[in-house]
Amino acid sequence: ICVYYNGDISLLPIDSINNSVPLIVLKRLPRNTLVRLYKRSTMKIPLLGLLLLLSLVGSPTRAEEGPVCPKTETLSRASFPEGFMFGTATASYQVEGAVNEGCRGPSLWDLYTKKFPPTVKNHNIYISDLSLSIIYLSISLSLSISIYLSIFTTEPLSIAWPRIFPHGRMEKGISKEGVQFYHDLIDELLKNDITPLVTVFHWDMPADLEDEYGGFLSERVVPDFVEYANFTFHEYGGKVKNWITFNEPWVFSRSGYDTGKKAPGRCSPYIKDFGHLCQDGRSGFEAYVVSHNLLISHAEAVDAFRKCEKCKGGKIGIAHSPAWFEPEDVEGGQRTVDRVLDFIMGWHLDPTTYGDYPQSMKDAVGARLPKFTKAQKAKLKGSADFVGINYYSSFYAKASEKPDYRQPSWATDSLVEFEPKTVDGSVKIGSQPSTAKMAVYAAGLRKLVKYIKDRYGNPEIIITENGYGEDLGEKDTDHSVALNDHNRKYYHQRHLLALHQAICEDKVNVTSYFVWSLMDNFEWQDGYTARFGLYYIDFKNNLTRMEKESAKWFTEFLKPGLKQKSSKSTFSEEL
Repeated sequence: ICVYYNGDISLLPIDSINNSVPLIVLKRLPRNTLVRLYKRSTMKIPLLGLLLLLSLVGSPTRAEEGPVCPKTETLSRASFPEGFMFGTATASYQVEGAVNEGCRGPSLWDLYTKKFPPTVKNHNIYISDLSLSIIYLSISLSLSISIYLSIFTTEPLSIAWPRIFPHGRMEKGISKEGVQFYHDLIDELLKNDITPLVTVFHWDMPADLEDEYGGFLSERVVPDFVEYANFTFHEYGGKVKNWITFNEPWVFSRSGYDTGKKAPGRCSPYIKDFGHLCQDGRSGFEAYVVSHNLLISHAEAVDAFRKCEKCKGGKIGIAHSPAWFEPEDVEGGQRTVDRVLDFIMGWHLDPTTYGDYPQSMKDAVGARLPKFTKAQKAKLKGSADFVGINYYSSFYAKASEKPDYRQPSWATDSLVEFEPKTVDGSVKIGSQPSTAKMAVYAAGLRKLVKYIKDRYGNPEIIITENGYGEDLGEKDTDHSVALNDHNRKYYHQRHLLALHQAICEDKVNVTSYFVWSLMDNFEWQDGYTARFGLYYIDFKNNLTRMEKESAKWFTEFLKPGLKQKSSKSTFSEEL
């Protein structure tokens, strides 16, 4: 039987709740409700939607003109400013499993994968494996410091709204087991000198709230999200100083409510690829409503964070997911690039920087784009202490023809088409090995962060995700192939070099870099076919895990104390 704390405890942390506080013991519920009862068990879950930062003292060294970069013989950790942070990233829903453990409530993605199983590759493996009790993983990390972490898989997290509030709201109960798990996990990270960067929301909306009012489609989500976020700040703010409110809002809104590619799978019938699968939705409308409510939720949550005494000295932001774009047409090319970046990144970055949407979006979307009140604009402006960037690849961008306004969508509103090659297919951007999920274009990372510096006033930038995905097909279980991931190693070498150039030559204020991902995991609609991890997970053989070549390379890269030299470094030529 699940034991919940009563919902009237205000925002007292669990360790301050004494035995006099009444408990709600849920013993029986109507069979037709989505709320479930779970057997109590010892819950051991992995890395939340955490980014693991290898702790270094202080912030990167900066002179008045920008970061100070040591000169080194080879590209290594020592090449970056003192205090620069490196780490690996995971997300709760993608690595945990154990959906029936720890009093966790159902999430939006639980419902989606069962309602639309064909939209997820090897969905049968996903449903069977992740609905089992608890899957234990132990992964040995040796990224520059000797640590050993036990990583236990479960389901939704980032912190995992439905694991803290199983039914979405505090008044319906707070899971003691879920709350304590995060305390234990965070304590273990800190004990190993790892600084956690915690994501509050990584797409795992409580199913109860999705069922009740449509989740982020309704403005009713704002107080519910803020209540949940505020609870996490007060509960863990004494230990966690780095926070992300939302991960990849552009992907969440567009893919979930415009193309139907991700949960909850909403779109109009005329949408290419997924329109025939979407049972409901309104493309060209809903995505803008969802992001509007998300941004208001962010602003209110940040306001609560900055009032939280435990959180003093902390930082909070959003993890955006832009690509870089090269213009296909010389004439009007930069305008095309600016426009597509407005629709992908500026959609959420402009409001948190300047207080309102980009003018290009307001002009194109018109009345379908919700408007902020004066008070909302004031709260949004300056509501991010850093800009999180998830960068993977780049595209060629070309102005599109006048759209059919009878069939609106985000794509037709943006008036930009983009592909990893020119329209005639004659020129590809970067390179793309046969098994790669995306084109490799490291120069795009450098150009993107320089663009952010110039357009948004040189904010602090954290590379919250950067990784190389591959689909090995029939060789997926061939360890001699899967473990020799030299393309992934080269991908990270090139992107770290590009980032080094952005920091040291362009003087962009980038302070951290995180690899996606620590281990192979569930990659949303790609299921288990797309591998991004530094560690290989054998999903067909008891989840056996093995270190890849890329992990070994990072171990060497992150070793401190490499010899420095005063002359100009030569590692750019080496790569």
